[in-house]
Amino acid sequence: MEIEPSVVFTIPLFGGIPVTMTVVVEWIIMAVLIIASLIVTKGWKLVPEGTQTVVEVAIDSFNKFVENSLGNHWKEYAPYLGTVALFLIVANTIGIFGFPPPTKDLSTTSALAIMSITTVIIASIRARGIKGFAKSFFKSPIDFFIQMLDLFTRPLSLAARLFGNILAATTIMELISKAVPIVVPAVFSLYFDLFDGFLQMLVFVFLTMLYIEEAIE
Repeated sequence: MEIEPSVVFTIPLFGGIPVTMTVVVEWIIMAVLIIASLIVTKGWKLVPEGTQTVVEVAIDSFNKFVENSLGNHWKEYAPYLGTVALFLIVANTIGIFGFPPPTKDLSTTSALAIMSITTVIIASIRARGIKGFAKSFFKSPIDFFIQMLDLFTRPLSLAARLFGNILAATTIMELISKAVPIVVPAVFSLYFDLFDGFLQMLVFVFLTMLYIEEAIE
């Protein structure tokens, strides 16, 4: 199994910009999500019915989930959390369709973690102001080191946890497929490709929401 993503093609700019399989799959996921959202929301009515009802119920349930943690601030962060959740659901389970999950690439999980910790910092600044945010680093000498450590360990933890679990699940499925290539892989795929992928999405989104909650309190 290759851990390093293969280069699909090179953009002939600035001496050549390599585009890896991870990036290509991410583009596919984004295109699928954009097209699906346009199709699903086309022709929506004031009185929902059919697919619109299902989508609205799902969105409303997710919004209430975020509201329970963030209170009155939920509207500011639910769109980001929902977008990350949708991306991760597809990214973590896309192996079912024969594509390598982009979340088994540390660069992808690191980018998501940096986005999340940036959102947390912005949430803290919006809640406390720039002065209040800066003061939180200097309550005492030990607080400065703790706060600085948090800024590095939290994104590192988010990135490493997601990367490690998806890489492990992908590796196990490949080993099972080679050892017993007929029926057993399909059974294990229900856990390693579907359940574990969904679970890792929940963990990532929940921890991000928890960090935002701490930042705005």
